[in-house]
Amino acid sequence: MTKVPRRQLVQATAAKLRELILSREPGAQIGSLNEVAQLLDVGIVTVQQAARILEHEGLLAVRRGPGGGYYGTRPDEAALERSIAAYLRVHGFGHRESQQMLSLLDCEIVPAAARCTDSTLREKVRELLERVDRCDASAERVAFEKELRDLLLKMVAKPLIELLCRVTHRLYVHSGAPLVFTDQEGVDAWKGGRRRILEAILEQDEELAQFEAERYRRLVLSRLRKRGDSDRE
Repeated sequence: MTKVPRRQLVQATAAKLRELILSREPGAQIGSLNEVAQLLDVGIVTVQQAARILEHEGLLAVRRGPGGGYYGTRPDEAALERSIAAYLRVHGFGHRESQQMLSLLDCEIVPAAARCTDSTLREKVRELLERVDRCDASAERVAFEKELRDLLLKMVAKPLIELLCRVTHRLYVHSGAPLVFTDQEGVDAWKGGRRRILEAILEQDEELAQFEAERYRRLVLSRLRKRGDSDRE
């Protein structure tokens, strides 16, 4: 019988334990160390090593004493966002990349939002549409963008996209970067782009929403290129 390498055995045990945790409600007791070892048919040391992996992932809490044992948990979203944002900043992910990523993510969530039938959320879209042409000050546009993205994320069920959006927006805000649309031509272009996207969502026209999101992305990329050329002059 071929002996499984220790590292491979620990990883396989961690995978089984991870699935077991995710199949139960957060906070549920998985069992004692001995019980988990028996359940997974591995040794105690293997379970302990696998448990450390899941503790690091935020999926497992080890409690000692009476009533102790292994308990399933869920990662802290805010801590996860901060960790990813810190990693990206270390690797040079700045305001330009943030804008590029946000506009790309919009191409995923805008068409999905057009499929949303929640009347309360659609009413909020209508309210934003009525406001967009009054957003003349930069602070108003920044606030509008955050409110729009938060609303879109409520309209779609895409956890990974939501995480990426929040991390990218965090990076953009903290970069202190100048706005992409600042001159009057740019402000008018921003208003027109956002208005068309909101109208497509209200019409529940997924294809049009996709077209307008991609159109707005090209506008953002064009403005970023022009600003980059200007910075090099």
